[in-house]
Amino acid sequence: MIFINPKTDYAFKKIFGSSESKDILISFLNALIYEGNPTIEDLEIINPNLPPKVEGLKDSYLDVKAQLNNGTLVIIEMQVLNVQSFGKRVFYNAAKTYAFQLQAAQGYRLLKPVIALTITDFEMFPESEDFSSRFVLKEVNKNFTYPENDLDLVFVELPKFTKQEDQLETLADKWIYFMKNARSLTSVPETMDRIPEIHQAFDIANQARLSREELEDLDRREQFIYDQQGAIIKAVQEGIEQGIEQGIEQGKREEKLAIARQLLSQLDNATISQVTGLSVEDVQNLRGDS
Repeated sequence: MIFINPKTDYAFKKIFGSSESKDILISFLNALIYEGNPTIEDLEIINPNLPPKVEGLKDSYLDVKAQLNNGTLVIIEMQVLNVQSFGKRVFYNAAKTYAFQLQAAQGYRLLKPVIALTITDFEMFPESEDFSSRFVLKEVNKNFTYPENDLDLVFVELPKFTKQEDQLETLADKWIYFMKNARSLTSVPETMDRIPEIHQAFDIANQARLSREELEDLDRREQFIYDQQGAIIKAVQEGIEQGIEQGIEQGKREEKLAIARQLLSQLDNATISQVTGLSVEDVQNLRGDS
């Protein structure tokens, strides 16, 4: 079997946001937001790409949007490329989703919490080794949570997840492994196939179910991503070569280390090692010192 890449926007929406995806999305969200506990009993998948209600307001860039049975809104985005100001975009989309729940003359008491779940194929937080991070509003000095803490930002950084198939323990482990590795698998791992929702996700991701037009569209999207990633690496390599030439008297290694430090928030360790010529261990040491 050949599976489509869940990290592309088309495949992600097809697996998690289609009419047949409700049980899949419930399992996915329970795993990544609620530590595998069956907190979400039901939800409604809704159109995530509604036009802005105010003239001049930017459109949202969301892959999946759902409303839980308790009214909480969950917006989900899979992001492959580390575009400029991406962190601001996540916060903007969460804030806009929260603000535009109300119609004219409705009271603030009707506002429901918003959870923004963001999965990235790059590292956003080099200061942390954890693949999952969660942010809420807290008081700066005493660290207590804001009483009406209705904005919840959850991030999953795929490059930081390094578990192999025989190391998968939690439901979150298995879903993240699916996200990161489905494209390279030729069969469904037995431990994951026992979970009905993951089995169903693999079934949807099976290329045999797609039309020729869908496969061609998916190939174009993947090629665009690869081209963009290649352009980033090429630009970094050219910058390294130029920097080394300009700073040769300082020593090549010192120059590479300086450039690598600037890339910690943009690329994973293996890619930084590739473009700078430093070892992965050198890059990891830099990350630990930062």
